[in-house]
Amino acid sequence: MLDSLTFGFLGGGNMAAALIGGLVARGVPAGSIRVVDPSEAARQRLAQAPGVHALAAPDAAFGASDVIVLAVKPQQFRDAIAALKPLLGDNLIISVAAGIRLADMARWLGRTRLVRAMPNTPALAGMGMTGLAAAPGLSEADRAVATAVAEAVGQCVWVDDDNQIDAVTAISGSGPAYVFYFVEAMERAAAEMGLSAEQGRKLAVETFRGAAALAAGSPEPVSLLRERVTSKGGTTYAALTAMDAAGMKDSFVKAMHSAAERGREMGAEFGKD
Repeated sequence: MLDSLTFGFLGGGNMAAALIGGLVARGVPAGSIRVVDPSEAARQRLAQAPGVHALAAPDAAFGASDVIVLAVKPQQFRDAIAALKPLLGDNLIISVAAGIRLADMARWLGRTRLVRAMPNTPALAGMGMTGLAAAPGLSEADRAVATAVAEAVGQCVWVDDDNQIDAVTAISGSGPAYVFYFVEAMERAAAEMGLSAEQGRKLAVETFRGAAALAAGSPEPVSLLRERVTSKGGTTYAALTAMDAAGMKDSFVKAMHSAAERGREMGAEFGKD
């Protein structure tokens, strides 16, 4: 499906680079991809993929791309699309800019073939998780293309409402930081108990990797998987009891609500005329 399409990326940061790498690995010719980034260093890095066209500003060929991915920072979004809008044709536009709502994009761009996407940084390792929301009336063909783009770097889920992307952002978009936060804590505990930094890191990272794989491959609820590791009066029980006494689970849930609320605030802030 993707190898017959042309792609334009507005913004050449890490997420754009991950998506480009995933697309090329899926058979999209590098010569079918154009990337715009004002940074010369970024353009040089992107041009290392043989055949990828790295540009300082959008041109007519960029504007004619079948699929355009808006991969700019939300605070730069309005300025970035201003130069692009006059060049656009009937493109499918996918935005990965946090907080930018579909209704605002439709108003600014004057187009409705829009998808709002929220990927996460494991896309850099080909293990990303992306939430997708479609503008009203988006065709099944366009949905299929957006799905294929997201799956070039991992997996994806569609949500019914643009507002639900704020929840996706809170859970999976910001989620890698939560994992790294707990890995940091496990590394610290390992060091305090006499293990080396290398041992602590490997124990923590591989435990997360293995537990995630176990949960992904099991049809059972994770609560049951947790219970199977937790013998009453044992070591795991002692650790979880200490976490519950500290209100860790409630605090963690509250933190994700805070992330979602910040996403809504960003949408309102960046969506102002």
